[in-house]
Amino acid sequence: MSIFGSPILRKFVIVRFGWMVLLSLMAVLPAASQAQQPKLTATEPTPAPAIPAILAAFDRYEVVAMPEAHGMKDVDDFILSLIRDPAFPAKVSDIEVECGNSLYQPVLDRYIAGEDVPFTEVRKVWRNTTQPMCGYSGFFEQLFPLVRAINQKLPTAKRLRVLAGDPPRDWDKIKTSEQAMNSADRESSIASVMEKEVLSKHRKALMLFGTFHLMHEIDDTAVSTYEKDYPNLTFVISDLGVYDTNRPVAAISPLAMWPNPSIALTKGTWLGALSLSDIFPPGIWFDRDCNVHIALFPKLQKQVQKPLEHFIDAFLYLGPQELRLREPMPADIALDADYMTEMRRRESLIGLPGASKSQKEFSDEIMQASQNPILEGAPPPPDIRAITQSCLDAKKQGSPR
Repeated sequence: MSIFGSPILRKFVIVRFGWMVLLSLMAVLPAASQAQQPKLTATEPTPAPAIPAILAAFDRYEVVAMPEAHGMKDVDDFILSLIRDPAFPAKVSDIEVECGNSLYQPVLDRYIAGEDVPFTEVRKVWRNTTQPMCGYSGFFEQLFPLVRAINQKLPTAKRLRVLAGDPPRDWDKIKTSEQAMNSADRESSIASVMEKEVLSKHRKALMLFGTFHLMHEIDDTAVSTYEKDYPNLTFVISDLGVYDTNRPVAAISPLAMWPNPSIALTKGTWLGALSLSDIFPPGIWFDRDCNVHIALFPKLQKQVQKPLEHFIDAFLYLGPQELRLREPMPADIALDADYMTEMRRRESLIGLPGASKSQKEFSDEIMQASQNPILEGAPPPPDIRAITQSCLDAKKQGSPR
């Protein structure tokens, strides 16, 4: 998706801290360090079959944390396969999700338990979060019904629970940009749910969030927040981001012979010796004065010299990086005119460009995007002027009259 107001070409992760909003680009901007291959003189990573490795990790850790959604269809498909594995319910008791508005946790509990809850009610859980990305994701339209179906085959004591990690938000009551921007701290909300519902009860959880919420030793990530009281209990997995996406010949990839899917530990390997900028591309963010910056995610800048093994325990490999697929927008979302109008209202309140586009412009972009399902590509550079203007418009809308 490009910009969230035009949710077609690339996904953007919106991370809010004060007046600053980061738009983390998954593929829009090239990574500065991609031209360099790792020094293979270090210890080789040992890839292992991914699903057995993740299930085995629950024998040692209380929490296994990994990325989801954010436009990465291969990752989402893998997660659905993991949850469908017959051994999964024996290892895991909870699944905490990024795309879940905790205001609706009682509704979610009843739905996941198999009670008669209309789908139009339960979908508010992921459609009404602080993150527009969630409302466009087909992954969560599949995840919640899948867990509900799995539970119907399990004894009551073994049933899975899904936990909504996003702060409670009632969009019906949010009318101004100031209200939209002043949301509760997402990292604290995620960490609080994990502490209260999982760690304090000695339960086991699969944690599905963007990687920026999961890393060890990074200031104020959800995982680093709760690790102050619950250290050494979380196994963090990341996708490979933009690493190894620009080589000219597939055979020269250091990952060329890895099985798909597989997990490789980072500790003591050349993979763990990579830097944050090898995996995560620059992002676009604007400050409280609407000045636009292109740089690595601000939380990561202070740690860019440390090797990745400090922050991430393992990487998930899902085949050649240049052949990753982008998650398409489901038709029931794209054709829901009332919902799409509401989403553009929300995007306008938080200052995302493209929110003023007509339904026809939006539909045309969906059709254009369908012609290329590959996640990687060479989209045009972001429109800095449009980003700045959207920020200024939102700031003006939120100012006292």
